[in-house]
Amino acid sequence: MNYVEKLFTKPGGKSSEKNSEKKTGKKWAILSISSIPLVMTLGNSMLIPVLPVMEREMGITSFQSSLIITVYSVVAIFLIPIAGYLSDRIGRKKVIIPSLALSAIGGLISGWACWQMDDGYWLILAGRALQGVGAAGSFPIVLPLVGDLFKNEDEISAALGEIETSNTLGKVLSPVLGSFLAGIIWFIPFFSIPVFCTISIVLMLFLVKTPKKKSEALPFRDFIKKIRLIFSENGRWLYAIFFIGVILMFVLFGILFYLSDILESKYGIKDLKKGLFLALPLGALCFTSFLTGKIIKENQVLMKWIAFSGVILLAISSAMIGFSKDLWFLISLFLVGAVGIGASLPPLDALITASIEKEERGTITSIYSSMRFVGVAAGPPVVAVMMGNSEKLMFYLLTGLSIAAAIATLLAIKPDKKGA
Repeated sequence: MNYVEKLFTKPGGKSSEKNSEKKTGKKWAILSISSIPLVMTLGNSMLIPVLPVMEREMGITSFQSSLIITVYSVVAIFLIPIAGYLSDRIGRKKVIIPSLALSAIGGLISGWACWQMDDGYWLILAGRALQGVGAAGSFPIVLPLVGDLFKNEDEISAALGEIETSNTLGKVLSPVLGSFLAGIIWFIPFFSIPVFCTISIVLMLFLVKTPKKKSEALPFRDFIKKIRLIFSENGRWLYAIFFIGVILMFVLFGILFYLSDILESKYGIKDLKKGLFLALPLGALCFTSFLTGKIIKENQVLMKWIAFSGVILLAISSAMIGFSKDLWFLISLFLVGAVGIGASLPPLDALITASIEKEERGTITSIYSSMRFVGVAAGPPVVAVMMGNSEKLMFYLLTGLSIAAAIATLLAIKPDKKGA
C-alpha cells in the first residue's frame, strides 16, 4: 500500500500532506458544527431544572413555567421548514450564523426581564420566542450541512453520530450547568446563552467551509413539485420517522420535566445535586448515541433494528416507572429509557440524510427537526397537567406512545439498497 501511494505522490509527500490537511479540516468542521446542537440544547434543556426556582421567584404555576420551554419549540416548529428551504436556496452558513445571533439576542432579552422587571414573565416568553426563531435556523440545518460535506455514507453516518452525541451531551451538561448557574443567581442561565452562541458563530465563520454549489437552484414551483414527488415515493417511511421523532422527544422532555419536579418536591434535592441526578440517565443517552453512530455505518437494515430495539426499551421503562417512586428505581428506569432514545436517534438521522438528494435534503431534514420540536413543545405542558390529575394515566400515555413508535418502526421503515 505504501508503495502504491509513493507512485502517485510527488517528492516531499505533498499529496499525502494535502489529504492529511483535508481530514484535519473536516474534523475541525465537524467539531464546529457539533457546537450548534450543543448550544441549542443548552439554551433550552438548561432551563428545565431551573423551572421550579422560577415558579417560586416569579410566583407562576408549573404550567406557566412549562410554557417557557414550550414557546421556544412552538415558534421553531413553524419556522424550521422555511429555514430549511432557505438553506437549500442561499446556503447553509448564510442561514445558520444570523440564526445563532438571534438566539443570543433572545437570551439577553429573557435575562434582562428576569433581572430588571418585577413582572417580566411575558417579556421572558418573548425572548424565548426569539430564541426559537434562532433555533429554527441553526440546529435543523446541521443535518443537511453534514450531508454536503461528506460523500461517503460511512462518513455521513459517523459524523451524524457525533452530531447527535453533541446534542445529547448538551442534555447531559444542561441540568448540571443550569443548576450550578441558577445556584449563583437564578436568572444567570439566560445570560449564558449569548456567550455560547458567540463561540459557535466564531467556530462556524472560521472553521467550516461549505462546498460550492455545482448547479443553479430549481425555481420554487419545480422545487415544490420535487418535494411532493419525494413524499409520494417515500412517504411511508418518512412519515414513520417523523412520528417516531415526535414520540421520542415528547417522552424525553416529559419525563425530564417530571423528574425535575419530583426530585425537588418529594425528595428535597435541589440545585447542583439535582442537576447531577438528572445528568446520570442523560449521560447514558449521550454515550449510547455516540456508540450507535459508530456502529450503524451505511447498514440500513441494522439502523432499523437498532431503532426498533431502542424504542422497545423506552416503552418498557415508561411502563415500569409508574410502579414505584423510590428515587433510584426512577433514575434507573429513566436511564434504561434514555439508552433506548440514544440508540434510536442516530439511525433515524442517517436514514433521512443518506436517502434524500442534496438539493432537497435541507427541506426534508428540517421538516423532521420540526416534528421533533413538536415533541419538545408538547412534553412538559402535557406532563404538567397530567401530574396534577392522574400520574398513572400519564405513564399509560407515555407507554402507549412508545409502543406506537415501535410499531411504526417495525412496519413502515423498510430499508432497501436506496435507503427507503
